[in-house]
Amino acid sequence: MLICSSLDEVKRRETALRFIAALVNQEGRSCLYDLSGLAGGFPVKKSDLNLLETYSGPAIFELNLQKEGKKHLAGEKVAAFNRTSAAILAAILALVKPGEEVLHYLPELPSHPSIPRSAKLRGASYREFDNLPDFQLSDETALVIITGSTMDHQVLPLNDFKRIIKISHQQQIPVLVDDASGARIRTVIYNQPRALDMGADLVVTSTDKLMNGPRAGLMAGKATLINRIKDKAHQFGLEAQPPIVAGIVRALEDFNPQRLLDSLDRRDKLNIMARNVMDGVEKTPTGIMISAKNLEKEITSKEGTTTLSARELATLMAMILLKEHHIVTIPAVGMPGVSATIRLDLAALDAGRVDDNQIINALKDSLKRVREIVNDDEACLSLLYEGI
Repeated sequence: MLICSSLDEVKRRETALRFIAALVNQEGRSCLYDLSGLAGGFPVKKSDLNLLETYSGPAIFELNLQKEGKKHLAGEKVAAFNRTSAAILAAILALVKPGEEVLHYLPELPSHPSIPRSAKLRGASYREFDNLPDFQLSDETALVIITGSTMDHQVLPLNDFKRIIKISHQQQIPVLVDDASGARIRTVIYNQPRALDMGADLVVTSTDKLMNGPRAGLMAGKATLINRIKDKAHQFGLEAQPPIVAGIVRALEDFNPQRLLDSLDRRDKLNIMARNVMDGVEKTPTGIMISAKNLEKEITSKEGTTTLSARELATLMAMILLKEHHIVTIPAVGMPGVSATIRLDLAALDAGRVDDNQIINALKDSLKRVREIVNDDEACLSLLYEGI
């Protein structure tokens, strides 16, 4: 085993970030191609800099946050958090008591780890479902969470969405929608309504996913619930600080859904090209992806059995894409527990600086390199943890 714990994933991430730092310091940012879809940005204006203070910042930026946040997500009130995971934790701390239950429905298991971890930290029980007939509330259910779009961009059908909200509200259970990327994928690509427009009580999105904002969480919904959640956030330091709020506001002002729509034709062409490299390539709403499971099938079909897991194979390929082709994907740089799917997002800002042939050659070469080292533990460990 190459990756045995979340600590190993921390070390893997540190290796990737050290490589990126050395590369950018030596050759400049233009040599790096972040196609993760999570690149985000920090588009503050020069006039904002003098307001990035403890008190004057919130006084100014909070007004615009409410305006732009409601425009993006709807709702009565908006709150900003230092991570989407922080917003989810604050919501569970505020709305769920120890011994109660968090119920989670999503298009495809498993959940993002922040949700079951937050429930466990609160001392609450947790159940998750991806099949509507299995979804059942209990007497202990205090909060229902719906994931609009999974880490691998599987989108919840609209009828399931509305049905879960209706079932929950019949029992007076509040509904929080984890719309990390879904607030844009669902609405822009799939023309679904915003979560709050469908009757959800709360929604949270990530301001770095498919938009040019900082890595942060933006929550909107009923004012009474937002106030309770903000109270918990301030108690535990989960709220976004003024510089982050400024970045969120400017990113919301700059958001242009057309960039997502413009990626669709290129996605279809790249998908055809990539399927000539390996059979398991799939389309995403704004690009292509290779799941860890499909990569494992590709490797074992040619190399026979391997002691490495599907996650380890995908992480190796992601690290090769980074180190040898300077392409950033989530399995190389993501947090512990992140999806092992290799996604190439064509709506990313850097996608305009890399052509399709370059991407295909990088995939082809990286797949070849994984096959060459798959049974060489020393080479694999060096790739994942060099310098750590």
